[in-house]
Amino acid sequence: MFFLHAPAVAQFDVWSPMPDRFRRPERSDWADANRGGVPVDSFLEGPVFDRQGNLYVTDIPWGRVFRVSPDREWSLVAEYDGEPNGMKFLDDGRILITDYKNGLMALDVASGRVTPYLARRNSESFKGVNDLVFDAQGNLYFTDQGQSGLHDPTGRVYRLRPDGQLDCLLHNVPSPNGVALSPDGKVLYLAVTRGNCVWRVPLMSDGSVSKVSQFFTSYGPSGPDGLAVDREGNLLVCNPGLGYVWLLNHRAEPLNIWRSSLGMSTTNLAFGGDDGRTLFCTESVSGTILTARAPHPGASLYSAIGAT
Repeated sequence: MFFLHAPAVAQFDVWSPMPDRFRRPERSDWADANRGGVPVDSFLEGPVFDRQGNLYVTDIPWGRVFRVSPDREWSLVAEYDGEPNGMKFLDDGRILITDYKNGLMALDVASGRVTPYLARRNSESFKGVNDLVFDAQGNLYFTDQGQSGLHDPTGRVYRLRPDGQLDCLLHNVPSPNGVALSPDGKVLYLAVTRGNCVWRVPLMSDGSVSKVSQFFTSYGPSGPDGLAVDREGNLLVCNPGLGYVWLLNHRAEPLNIWRSSLGMSTTNLAFGGDDGRTLFCTESVSGTILTARAPHPGASLYSAIGAT
């Protein structure tokens, strides 16, 4: 891969590993299907911050959501019969979860109760939802990945409007995964894991999508996963298999590369810290949260009721 200017390369620091008391080195249905039957003690995903600076992460195989305080203290918020992946706040007290097993689920943070939010579409179950993002108007964009791939390019991207209308925007994606919006809300970036690339999805004023293109092409055994955007409109791409997070400009040229200091499974990330410039990345196989400093703060995130 040729770059006009070599990107700056740095290594992530270890911020906080999952405490041993929460690890479960046992077989699970999720690991049997997705990790070749190897016992997996955890698989972290879905990082998101609340207003108090607490970081929430999911643990897919064991149906758990954890809260990690700014002092790096872990606590179990919820455990239920599910496979939770991405998370975003619905409002100050509730988190919306993309759950591969159950569809969209809502978590009441105070009680730990998890309830269905949108389990099916027209009585048909989803393939297996993965990640999500809200826009400034309260529209929810989420991916329905399932086991799709180059052999079966039928993954979908949906928009759920505030009035409850559900629109299928794309239905031909070989493994749709992470999603992020440009700061002006006019472009949806879509990680296409098995295609080893990121798509650029223009959002038209009439609610449709048009001229969807391949924005960035990666390489290696596993493609892009979680995405984020900074305030300058640069795109950050988690790339498990390489153990990278890419920072791409508007031409998809890498400006920075952060390398994992542990395993290769850099699955998702969130901006945090006092100035919003610290990256918190889940390294899922080791069950660890990594950190690095970014050049710019993260773009604003939204909930169903406005900015978070």
